[in-house]
Amino acid sequence: MVYYQTKYTPEEVGYDPLRIEAVNKHFQDLIEKKKILSANYCMARDGRTFVDAAIGKLSYQEDDTRELLPDTIQRIASITKLFTAVAIWQLVENGKLRVNQKVGEIIEEFNTPPFNEITIAHLLTHTSGLQPDPGCFENKYFLSPWELIDKDRSKTWIAAALQSGLKKEPGEEWAYCSFGFAILGEIITRVSGIRAENYIIDYIVSPCGMKDTGFDIEKKEIVERLNIPSERREKFVKEFLEGTYKREDEGSVWGQIPSTGGGMFSTAKDLCRFGTMLVQGGYIEGNRIIGRKTIEKMSTLYTGPEIKDYCWKAGGVYRAYGLGPDMRCNDASLYSKGTYFHEGAGGCCLIIDPVEKLVAAWFIPFIGDVWCPEPLYNAAAVMWSGLI
Repeated sequence: MVYYQTKYTPEEVGYDPLRIEAVNKHFQDLIEKKKILSANYCMARDGRTFVDAAIGKLSYQEDDTRELLPDTIQRIASITKLFTAVAIWQLVENGKLRVNQKVGEIIEEFNTPPFNEITIAHLLTHTSGLQPDPGCFENKYFLSPWELIDKDRSKTWIAAALQSGLKKEPGEEWAYCSFGFAILGEIITRVSGIRAENYIIDYIVSPCGMKDTGFDIEKKEIVERLNIPSERREKFVKEFLEGTYKREDEGSVWGQIPSTGGGMFSTAKDLCRFGTMLVQGGYIEGNRIIGRKTIEKMSTLYTGPEIKDYCWKAGGVYRAYGLGPDMRCNDASLYSKGTYFHEGAGGCCLIIDPVEKLVAAWFIPFIGDVWCPEPLYNAAAVMWSGLI
């Protein structure tokens, strides 16, 4: 177990220190059961960080004994979508767009049936009707927007992807769509005049003081601090440090597509800073990132009870979603109603509880990329059980 020193103790923020031990035991048990490779987490309450810890191994290789550290850099996958949502809402604040605005007003390829009724709000909430991510539904013949982009280079990447059509009418059903967040990235680029990834760094990451967060992972100082949860990551790190690595998408259409659906890396501490900024009404250390009322709007339930989720065999349950963040709260949730969050398939999670002003960020790379709920939902319950 590795702890980094924090400015505050659990007791000083109203958190039972014995529950830190319970969090550690929960993760250790999952490591021993070979459900996760390791875990590192950071928690803050009312802007005061009180734990920054790591447990387990850096690498999936049995003979690699290096420890995971609290500041090990890891991919945050779909938590990137929260940064994209904040960027969209910043542009709303500055009068550059409206979330009920039709996408076709900004991107010409959407200005035709059946896509012309899709709004920015639909993209933010995965209710656009666009085809969902591969694997959401069982269909061995399914061609995702990504596959169509790869298959047809005669069109723009947007036009090629839209050949997949709509799965449902806009606003009819919740279906997880990372392609929709790539479109949001394109909207950010066109409306701001700045490439979406650069916009997010310049207007969110840097002013938040997140020094270990970004999109460009191909830097020596970043690669040397990456975790190695798989053979693929190991190959990348080895080739990069040896100078033999070559980007697969260099000069291809993939370099044109915003990686705003899942392309960022970070640390638990940096993610906790981002969450702290949100729980503090959009300010951190005197820097204004976004307004309090905007955060309230973003984290207000958008989907009504008629919006069902059938992804990954969910069976048609109601999917509670805000204008950017996930807002599910059920019998298993100890966090307050109105809490918002996002998980990343990597796996990792960031939860913001505006009632208790508690923020938790954690990484729990799954063994063999096999997803399971215990490192996410069970772990959240253990963490929230420490509030005094």
